[in-house]
Amino acid sequence: MVPRYARPDMTAIWSPENRFRIWFEIEAHATDALADLGVVPKSAAKALWDWWSTNPAIDVEAIDAIEAVTKHDVIAFLTWVAENVGDEARFMHQGMTSSDVLDACLAVQLSQAADILLADLDALLEAIKRRAYEHKLTPTIGRSHGIHAEPVTFGLKMAEAYAEFTRCKTRLVAARAEIATCAISGAVGTFANIDPRVEAHVAAKLGLAIEPVSTQVIPRDRHAMFFAVLGVIASSIERLSVEVRHLQRTEVLEAEEYFSPGQKGSSAMPHKRNPVLTENLTGLARMVRSASIPAMENVALWHERDISHSSVERFIGPDATITLDFALARLTGVVDKLLVYPERMQKNLDRMGGLVHSQRVLLALTQAGASREDSYSLVQRNAMKVWESDGQLSLLDLLKGDADVTARLSADELTALFDLGYHMKHVDTIFDRVFG
Repeated sequence: MVPRYARPDMTAIWSPENRFRIWFEIEAHATDALADLGVVPKSAAKALWDWWSTNPAIDVEAIDAIEAVTKHDVIAFLTWVAENVGDEARFMHQGMTSSDVLDACLAVQLSQAADILLADLDALLEAIKRRAYEHKLTPTIGRSHGIHAEPVTFGLKMAEAYAEFTRCKTRLVAARAEIATCAISGAVGTFANIDPRVEAHVAAKLGLAIEPVSTQVIPRDRHAMFFAVLGVIASSIERLSVEVRHLQRTEVLEAEEYFSPGQKGSSAMPHKRNPVLTENLTGLARMVRSASIPAMENVALWHERDISHSSVERFIGPDATITLDFALARLTGVVDKLLVYPERMQKNLDRMGGLVHSQRVLLALTQAGASREDSYSLVQRNAMKVWESDGQLSLLDLLKGDADVTARLSADELTALFDLGYHMKHVDTIFDRVFG
């Protein structure tokens, strides 16, 4: 975790203190269930909770010192609790294995992280929606292959992003449900030394579902899907960021990141206003996506359990969620303060002498009786003259002077084909689909 790209609420989820608190709750709830089943004395469970209610802090240093000797984190934690609780602590962890604690804890942490990410997505969606309606009918050029294609609106660009991040949210909701799974099934997952009712009790207390069949660990396909979804969200962040970066290029300059008073763009060139936030988001997206491959490689563990996944998850759990949380918040800020220049958009629309209306002319000629091949040739031979003039010539004027064209379409009919509003007639339909 890099502090530069971390926010406090998400970082706190991965703190040792939070992890040990979750561990204690797992152990104490399991002891409650064991006591109800008559496996351990009720006094044992009471002793744990009594101590917990008066214990203000987790002594991370003390636990780490024990682990330095035991070389086992869960045993170190259990030892520390026993030192504080006393003799009744011997009934803790009855029939359980370390993975029961570690996997249930990770499920809780990833669920907590998902809740923050879902809130982040809500904030981003709200910002995108506001900008979409603000520029619903702001005309701009649509590009394919980076080349002027046909007119769109800037609101449609935002609506497209809204729909994409709505899909991201749907996927994350599903991924959260899949990862929020508990297994308290003991060594190799057979419940030989612990009753399945203990698992059900702990799962209910932690807000988790029960893993139908575990080995000694929860199957890692669940985790692979979770981190894959985070990677897809990161890719959607990058997609919108790249759009902003392109729009901010000097030759385009249809939109740009907010440039705050006192901000500096370059140590060498005082005039620079660079898209640093969206460039940063492209980099952060790469880091989040990088977690998806090791998460998938974690699926194939040896037999009922090995720990090859453990070190991986100690990295990717905090790093991917913390980075994605930061990235979503940063993108929300970019969208919220994005500077949009409708006049420049119009200027760029007019940049190529009306070429953006070529398809309408092509279609009109076919409807007027010309073959598609002939219609294409008629429009293209005039369009190439405009292209080669760098937009100094007018496609409409050239078409009006082309006898082969005017034999099919009148001057007034041609003029009508260059109406920019024609391209916006279904914007309401698209907005209704996206925003309901």
